Amino acid sequence: MNIGQAAAASGVSAKMIRHYESTGVLVSAKRSQSGYRIYNDGDVHVLRFIKRARSLGFPVTEIRKLLMLWRGRRPSAEVKRLALEHVAVLEKKIVEMREMANTLKHLAGHCHGDDRPDCPILEALGND
Repeated sequence: MNIGQAAAASGVSAKMIRHYESTGVLVSAKRSQSGYRIYNDGDVHVLRFIKRARSLGFPVTEIRKLLMLWRGRRPSAEVKRLALEHVAVLEKKIVEMREMANTLKHLAGHCHGDDRPDCPILEALGND
């Protein structure tokens, strides 16, 4: 199948497929005589794996590791370790995002939201 068909089958855009190939996350596709990329069902399966890992927030560097573990059929202990490390990163981000939301709620609560020129939100953003 060509890149458009692989994109449709995997749910990964053609642009991202090219990006994954250029960064080495995805093995470069075989080429036809005319230079077009050719993909098979195995390539689509790998693309779906990448898409699912991205949807769980794994960065590309971690996806490379997961792909190596997946392809090599390595012990699940390493995969579990990577997953739990990622959970810790996500939980930290959640705390940070809650703090950001609370700060913005607080600032918005002190903003009159009218025609006055003073705005506590802009003042807070302007402070060092």
